[in-house]
Amino acid sequence: MSGKVKLPFAEVIVDIHAREVDRPFHYRIPEAFAGQVHVGTRVIVPFGPRRLEGYVIGFSSEPEPDVKNIKEILDVLDEQPPLTEELVKLADWMSYRYLSSKAASVQALFPAGVRARTSVRLTLKEDVWNKLRKSGSVGISPKEQQILDLLAEGAPVYKDKLLKDAPGLKAPLQRLLRLGTVEEKHEVSQAVQTLYITAVSCTLREADFQKAMDEIPARAFKQKEVARWIRMHGPSIPVRDVLRATHTTYSTINSLVRKGILVLSQVEERRNPYANRFTGERERPLALTGEQEQAYRLIASAMAAGRPDRILLQGVTGSGKTEIYLQSIAACMAQGRKAIVLVPEISLTPQMVERFKRRFGDDVAVLHSRLSQGERYDEWKRIRRGTASIVVGARSAVFAPLENLGLIVIDEEHELSYKQEEQPKYHAREVAWQRALHHGAVLVLGSATPSLETRFMIERGEGRRILLPTRFNKKSLPTVRVIDMRQELQAGNRSMFSRPLHHLILDRLAKQEQIILFLNRRGYSSFILCRNCGYVARCPDCDISLTYHKAHGFEVLRCHYCGHSEPSVSQCPSCSSPHIRTFGTGTQRVEEELNKVFPAARVIRMDVDTTGTKGSHERLLQQFRDGQADILLGTQMIAKGLDFPRVSLVGVITADTSLNLPDFRAAERTFQLLTQVAGRAGRHETEGVVLVQTYHPEHYAIQYAVTQDYEDFYRQEIEIRRTLDNPPLCDLAVFTAQHENRAAAERWVRSLEKRLRAEFHTASVAEVLPACPAPIPKLQGKHRYHLCVKVRDFAKAQPVLLAGYLESSRLAREQGGTITIDVNAQMIL
Repeated sequence: MSGKVKLPFAEVIVDIHAREVDRPFHYRIPEAFAGQVHVGTRVIVPFGPRRLEGYVIGFSSEPEPDVKNIKEILDVLDEQPPLTEELVKLADWMSYRYLSSKAASVQALFPAGVRARTSVRLTLKEDVWNKLRKSGSVGISPKEQQILDLLAEGAPVYKDKLLKDAPGLKAPLQRLLRLGTVEEKHEVSQAVQTLYITAVSCTLREADFQKAMDEIPARAFKQKEVARWIRMHGPSIPVRDVLRATHTTYSTINSLVRKGILVLSQVEERRNPYANRFTGERERPLALTGEQEQAYRLIASAMAAGRPDRILLQGVTGSGKTEIYLQSIAACMAQGRKAIVLVPEISLTPQMVERFKRRFGDDVAVLHSRLSQGERYDEWKRIRRGTASIVVGARSAVFAPLENLGLIVIDEEHELSYKQEEQPKYHAREVAWQRALHHGAVLVLGSATPSLETRFMIERGEGRRILLPTRFNKKSLPTVRVIDMRQELQAGNRSMFSRPLHHLILDRLAKQEQIILFLNRRGYSSFILCRNCGYVARCPDCDISLTYHKAHGFEVLRCHYCGHSEPSVSQCPSCSSPHIRTFGTGTQRVEEELNKVFPAARVIRMDVDTTGTKGSHERLLQQFRDGQADILLGTQMIAKGLDFPRVSLVGVITADTSLNLPDFRAAERTFQLLTQVAGRAGRHETEGVVLVQTYHPEHYAIQYAVTQDYEDFYRQEIEIRRTLDNPPLCDLAVFTAQHENRAAAERWVRSLEKRLRAEFHTASVAEVLPACPAPIPKLQGKHRYHLCVKVRDFAKAQPVLLAGYLESSRLAREQGGTITIDVNAQMIL
């Protein structure tokens, strides 16, 4: 595959996810596009009656065999190929590794807004209509006439919008299409367009400019002032900036244009999400501690070697990992190479972005979901054009189209958010290593609590580890205490706040220090239950209880999986008993209780319900940082990546929320979350204290989190995984069948189970576990069944898994259901 040799046929992956057409199609390259089509180019191609977006992945000297009429490429969408050849190869690897379609794998490389949008425009075929009308042989219904009248007006009519506004017109439209009086035309357009603005410039030579100034009448002094200002501040300035700076009007500029002094032009404008935010002098590198210096030198020397390398940077919370990243990036740029930094989405706060922008200025491009589509599109174009050398972003930033990569950093590499939940269900850690292998780059994985996969990789000798056991400012780790809530209950304390936590909150409020309270469950209560008959309000579409929410005088029951909501009840719908109560605790209820018990405290609550609008996440954190609140209460979005100097107390309301999930990673998740949230306390001058409330104080995950002892936790957990032969000792492929009919979903996975058992003759390749209902057996109206396969030799197992997946998913699709596959699923629910 090469983009340099110009052959007559392009191999194109068409934007269709049907497995039957999941292969390259050959299209002839018209002479007009001969110099514009490269590997990675997006094109518009005919596909049946439609015009679709496609991606060039290679070239051929011969047309497809058994194809008589090779069609031509209709259009080229970009001046510069949006994908590099390396990224095209990466998409092919992703298709293999995650058993996804080739089209889905290529599309994953693009940020939202870059992909083209296909629409169907309806047009009236007047000749056919006139012929039918004159013959009088076909009767037209009132609804059909309504469509014809609408099309006759001449304004564009698009099929999707027409049927969305008037669903009742679907059958009449189908008849008109069959009659030939209405025609469908498939159009392709860019979802987000490049933004252009009008700019003005002065291109006259100095002598000609002075002569033009002399010819302007004295009374037109404003024209002279504006022309000189543009001459001084040029070469090209947006008209709006000229109007603002010179307090003039469009008529003044137009007069100068007519006289030939100024020239108007359309120029591309960048939608910069951080314009004018981080101005001033560049931040200078901080002095490194001995531990930091040793880590930096190892990373820098690995980059200088020019060979792919993996380094685990395992440092306690507050050990200064970010400064090591920054100085390693500077070393990377000094070598003429580029860098990607991935951080969890919830850690992409202005505080994080500001550190990189103040150090490297406009060399930094930022990619994450809280940017608008236009902002992401423009940042992505800067990266592709080579005007940004550093990319900071969430999971999908791993696909940033940088060339000559020298360094990839994944901060908090253990985070769940690095796993994509739609096809292709990739893990950014695995994708990053593939990119490092291609570029001879260094992959740095940073965490205080590494994933077992990464730590086991080090144990196998497939990477190196650097330890940072102390905080950068030599501050000691916070004191952590476990509170047994069973004893609190025996002592008569039925409050959600243990006596020690209550006392310390009062103490910190009196000292005007700040407090973080953590509970990884939003809403007011987990469920409502009738104490008379046992009725629990459940979602009609999902097999889970509804969460009780209470806000602004409204009481509502809401499903956190499908969004279904209904009013709460004060009387049991089953037995009419008034003894219906809420059970369990969510962040809303904790907030209400804080306001009752500590009325003088100012509380900020951060969860999905309070951070739904753009900028709300950053605004709330800034308010807390500025001292506008005493207590920050929240879910896991406050557990990591935050640095508040005045926080001296962290309280974990209940450590058991994630511990009891039906997932073999539950203990690991609990240990990581508790260790991370504990790290928010005592990071600066104020001593830190952490209180962990739990009903399972003896559990090893909680005990090791209290002592911040990762190594002992790892040794115990890896032995459990080894005994059960769970990841990271193997790969785990999880098939999920979904259908409105439970028996159908079960039948598909049972059939797949039988097929795979027959194919996998030896457990050394793969072991097929018994099919069973999913832990959440019904979701969004669909019954769900799981089939798990422990894969020990992926290369040998992949063809078998793929063939079984394609056949079973085809059968499911024909019967109105779905089967999906997730390689190394992170949440098995």
